[in-house]
Amino acid sequence: MTLFSILCVLVLEQFRPLRSDNPLYGWISALATRVERSFNAGRAEHGRGGWLVMMAALVVPTLVVYWLLAYVGVLAQLAWTIAAVYLTLGFRHYSNYFSSIQIALNQGDLPEARRLLAEWAQIETAGLDTPEVARLSVERALITTHRNVFGVIFWLLMPIGPAGAVLYRVAEYLSRAWSEPEHLKNEAFGHFARRAFQVIDWVPARLTAIAFAIVGNFEDAIYAWRNFARRWSEESTGIILSSGGGAMGVRLGTPAENAASLPMALEAAVIEPPPDFEVLPGEEPSIRALQSTVGLIWRALLLWILLLLMISVANWLG
Repeated sequence: MTLFSILCVLVLEQFRPLRSDNPLYGWISALATRVERSFNAGRAEHGRGGWLVMMAALVVPTLVVYWLLAYVGVLAQLAWTIAAVYLTLGFRHYSNYFSSIQIALNQGDLPEARRLLAEWAQIETAGLDTPEVARLSVERALITTHRNVFGVIFWLLMPIGPAGAVLYRVAEYLSRAWSEPEHLKNEAFGHFARRAFQVIDWVPARLTAIAFAIVGNFEDAIYAWRNFARRWSEESTGIILSSGGGAMGVRLGTPAENAASLPMALEAAVIEPPPDFEVLPGEEPSIRALQSTVGLIWRALLLWILLLLMISVANWLG
């Protein structure tokens, strides 16, 4: 049932992708803002309470409905799972921007590529050259794909079913919504949301990195993961980008001066390197790296689907 729901959503997304500004996402954003204003009194434990309230409001009802529909029938439970996956699995959430940036760079329209990247990543892109635009686009695509696709699939496989997918996506959103806005950056309220997502994302991030290694250059991906992932202050970001870059033979997050001057680009600041800074193996990102990224992501997705198929067959035979 899990594999079938994922395949249905992947096909549905090709014809009718869910817009990022849809009413449901807007309602969740408004709810998160309301909870933050109600609970935020400047202490970390208040953030824990707000996080639990959000999970109780969104994850628990999803789980209860899923369990109740088991008494109605498999088809009803499947329909509920497909609906939940459609709302949480976002394979097309990044592709429009990424494809448009790729087209703009291929046509030599760097200003348009900068504009699209700024709109997509919400960063300042004035003055970026082509390799920097390509690098940031690749990094954004890898992180977005992990958090909108592979992390969701992993939690969908948990016993709680679609509630696991909702748990992952809500946790990821709260880790950003309660930490990134200017008025919350230095507040303790978002500490628990960030730590909770790090725990929730610990296994999925490593599975994504392993998938990139398997479908790409395995030796370079593992080498980069082991030796360079710690350069990012956010562990999961470092693991995904170092392994993804190694798998494609592309340097991500380097050279150091570029990475340090663009701390918002990766949704986590890059650690300032020591004087004996060693450069990641691989080539500088170029327009060709964008196409390599598309291929890496699709191959990794096919690997996940193949593994799900094997698990489904094993369960059926068992």
